[in-house]
Amino acid sequence: MEKAKCVIIGSGPAGYTAAIYVARANLQPVLYQGPQPGGQLMITPTIENYPGFADAIDPFTLLNAMCEQAKKYGADIREGIVKEVKFEKNNNLITIDDGSQITAQCVIIATGASAKFLGLPSEKQFMGKGVSACATCDGFFFRGKTVAVVGGGDTACEEALYLANLCPKVYMIVRKPFLRASQILQDRVKNNPNITILFEHVTQEIVGNEKVEGVKLLYQNEKMVDLPIDGLFIAIGHHPNTQMFGSQLPLDADGYFIKEKLDKANGIFVAGDCSEPHYKQAVIAAGEGCKSALDAIEFLKQ
Repeated sequence: MEKAKCVIIGSGPAGYTAAIYVARANLQPVLYQGPQPGGQLMITPTIENYPGFADAIDPFTLLNAMCEQAKKYGADIREGIVKEVKFEKNNNLITIDDGSQITAQCVIIATGASAKFLGLPSEKQFMGKGVSACATCDGFFFRGKTVAVVGGGDTACEEALYLANLCPKVYMIVRKPFLRASQILQDRVKNNPNITILFEHVTQEIVGNEKVEGVKLLYQNEKMVDLPIDGLFIAIGHHPNTQMFGSQLPLDADGYFIKEKLDKANGIFVAGDCSEPHYKQAVIAAGEGCKSALDAIEFLKQ
């Protein structure tokens, strides 16, 4: 059976950065890219807030550069989806979707998190063409335009408030007759002149040609409403990609890794959105990838 010092599960900024650091320590890491090489950042059309790029950069270019940098220093980057990990100190057994297996002295988990979507076919059609799950990432492209946010919780309110600094009109599409957000966020949203809350509205369809031009809403389950908009932000939460680890590693109520309870002495490290529920930024994921790699390097030295 194949053996490795370090296996990294997941790509994206966290996984690739971890691979760069472990490879530069001459430890020949093996990285499995997972079902979406590059991770969730790949659904963002353009990146303007990653340090070092004065001009916008597309996610493929950025993540491919990270991948190639890791390869340059000796990382073994592989296609494949990890289906199972049996954790045992210095001998973690990892099974890949093609049936192959590999053991690793330490494991870095960088499986990320996935945005929850409405499940409409038109979401996929307009993804990156007016549909987004991250106002911080993509709001800049809608300056001066009319947008809508789907959701009524803290995330939706935070997205709406962020967009209200860029857009003269922000609609919140809320299926219930109330907001679920904390009171302070509710107050800020309700007092913002750029935000209009549409209670008891459910998104039925996203419409447009080459890009989003509007949404069809169902009001109180009986009346159809056409809402012209330029962009739609889905803010109904994320779910971390940690399901396969729940029986062996500590997760919180929402499924995120509890880093403080992980036993680093056994060579298990996590990085990125699978352990960080708040920020959802590429630069933070990259930083966590670096930290997990340095911890893994220290573990392997010992």
